[in-house]
Amino acid sequence: MPTPGRARVIVLAGPSGAGKSRLAARLGLPVLRLDDFYRNGSDPVLPLITEGANAGLIDWDDPAAWDHEDALAAVEKLCATGSAEVPIYDIARNGRCGSQSIDLQGAAYFLAEGIFAQEIVRECDERGLLAGAYCVTQHRAVTFWRRLVRDLRERRKPPLVLVRRGLVLMREQPEVVARAVALGCREVGPDQAHDEIRALLR
Repeated sequence: MPTPGRARVIVLAGPSGAGKSRLAARLGLPVLRLDDFYRNGSDPVLPLITEGANAGLIDWDDPAAWDHEDALAAVEKLCATGSAEVPIYDIARNGRCGSQSIDLQGAAYFLAEGIFAQEIVRECDERGLLAGAYCVTQHRAVTFWRRLVRDLRERRKPPLVLVRRGLVLMREQPEVVARAVALGCREVGPDQAHDEIRALLR
């Protein structure tokens, strides 16, 4: 159980479209959306795609496109104080568009979910903040389709870019999962993750 007065984080990593946000909604815990810590599109340190049809575009699937330190600081503050001010990111506009306050309202656990969530697992564990870390996965075809439907609905990028990106991500999904596992996550399906986390909360 968490130390009295101190919350702990449950990390939900996994490929984009694998069902992390749906799982978080089912669990009903406070959620820190780690994808809101993307860097602004004007940031000069953003990595670029170097080959393929999307060469020259920003590589939003590279962890370097994400502000690791800001995300980790938000997790630490939520664990220590129960509240934090965090950014709101607009993917369609490639930038932060405001901020919001997250208040755990006394909850002993909260979720941190996003495609780069695995990048903070080791540090959270070393600092005594981690309650569990899961890499949520589904069949590559299911992930591809759900991601494409969501991204088209939200008009995140031009359709052709989304299709090309989605095909690349479908091929690379095993590597994404393997990296998350190497960084301390357990590979699970959404239903298994749900059941295990609900058991943790009892």
